[in-house]
Amino acid sequence: MLASSYPLLDLFWTMLWFFMFFIWIWLLIIIFSDIFRSHDMGGGMKALWVIFVIIIPLLGILIYLIARGGGMHDRAEQAMKAQKQAFDAQVREAAGTGGTADDLAKLADLKAKGVLTDQEFEAQKAKILAS
Repeated sequence: MLASSYPLLDLFWTMLWFFMFFIWIWLLIIIFSDIFRSHDMGGGMKALWVIFVIIIPLLGILIYLIARGGGMHDRAEQAMKAQKQAFDAQVREAAGTGGTADDLAKLADLKAKGVLTDQEFEAQKAKILAS
């Protein structure tokens, strides 16, 4: 009964508009994130772009993509690099240094190179083992 009142072509058109709506939302999210991530624009310029995209959505998005679309990838890449560096720094901080064994290996390397005398080596080794 539903098939007779809603033809197959109408179903395809509905699906197309449904997916276009989600692509539209995705574009808005990407553009707004790019506007706020951009460091080369001041607050006033960011506000103007946001107002332009909200007031005249289709034209605003198309003009933004034409005017600033070339740098969107660069800004996204910079943000990913900054996020990766912050994550790596946090992992290094959580992991800490190599610990006592690493410190003793460095100390032995300095002694082998002749930088430390036997007495200095023993004193530093005692400090490391005491801590």
